[in-house]
Amino acid sequence: MTDPHADPDGLAGIRDRLLDAALPHVPFDGWTQATFDAAVTDSDVDPALARAAFPRGAVDMALAFHYRGDALMVQRIAEADLAQMRFRDRVAAAIRFRLEAMEMDKEAVRRGATLFALPNHAADGAGAIWHTADAIWTALGDTARDYNWYTKRATLSAVYSSTVLYWLGDDSPGHQATWEFLDRRIDNVMSFEGVKGKVMKSPLGRVLEKGPLRLLDRVRAPDQTFRENAPGWTRR
Repeated sequence: MTDPHADPDGLAGIRDRLLDAALPHVPFDGWTQATFDAAVTDSDVDPALARAAFPRGAVDMALAFHYRGDALMVQRIAEADLAQMRFRDRVAAAIRFRLEAMEMDKEAVRRGATLFALPNHAADGAGAIWHTADAIWTALGDTARDYNWYTKRATLSAVYSSTVLYWLGDDSPGHQATWEFLDRRIDNVMSFEGVKGKVMKSPLGRVLEKGPLRLLDRVRAPDQTFRENAPGWTRR
């Protein structure tokens, strides 16, 4: 996966200016052309330069907003002392950091969820959620390089996306209901992992290891040099 925070074209500063100018308009107009045009006007950025920064306009702007949240989350993980926590609690803390980073722009998150629910933007939305899951696992020191690299991120993507939807509708004090929901979702995942572990120690598990799972052993996580063009690779 290409780092969306890299700045090969030198337009990161322009993107930040445009995004900051767009956020006050998003609650009213959503991630739309109207918001994009207003951001260009308010930021006093040349329209051609704005289009170079966000070729697809408001869609790319919404993705930049999402990636900004991921960056803030990673920063909080780095600053926090999570060493004494159980690993499942570190994951919960990371998701909480991610949502708290966007607390002041909750309506922009809601508008983004609406945008990426549209069929023509669903792939962008799925990619953004996957990036968040990847950022969490990477920040927490995940070293998996086999097929578990994918299963961990797929599972966490489901937990994160369901928690975001719950959070968007939660009006409990301090979003306490959301944190309780998150704990339940992670407990469900941990229960599944426990069952999976027992199966793998059973006679059935030994059969699986010699058959289907042997094929999965050929799957490898994306190498950094190939992430831009492929989701992963298999060992010959």
